[in-house]
Amino acid sequence: MQDEFEMSMMGELKFFLGLQIKQSEEGIFINQKRYVLDVLKKFDMLKLKSISTPMSPSTKLDADERGKSVDPKLYRGMIGSLLYLTVSRPDIQFSIRLCVRFQSQPKKSHLIVVKRIIKYLLNTQSLGLWYLRGSSFDLIGYSDVDFAGSKTNRKALVALFSF
Repeated sequence: MQDEFEMSMMGELKFFLGLQIKQSEEGIFINQKRYVLDVLKKFDMLKLKSISTPMSPSTKLDADERGKSVDPKLYRGMIGSLLYLTVSRPDIQFSIRLCVRFQSQPKKSHLIVVKRIIKYLLNTQSLGLWYLRGSSFDLIGYSDVDFAGSKTNRKALVALFSF
């Protein structure tokens, strides 16, 4: 590759495409703390009270046809910002995936759930992925499906988990 492109060693990789990378003798830690702070600032949510879970277990999202409409551009912007965070934050993937379904006609009830996910980030900015050095890399995957579990459109919800 060096024959084709001009390359140089610029030191240890610390930041790449919004990912903060910390390398140590024990392994590599990847997170997006800086990006989380940018999201909190962008949506003016830095001064709010943090929440300990991304979504309440009692939350039931549906089309909410009688609910008050909200700005789709704002809703999509929040969803897009949160989707990018899932690169290093599997703890928010499920909640975001439920909210993504309502991008075409978001209602106030949907926006409240998305804002809760962002509030959760206040308390968990430093979470990320930890890869231990020298550990074997056996990829294990599990899946589950909730057949026609969505009350909105009777579609199935598929969950995949790899570690």
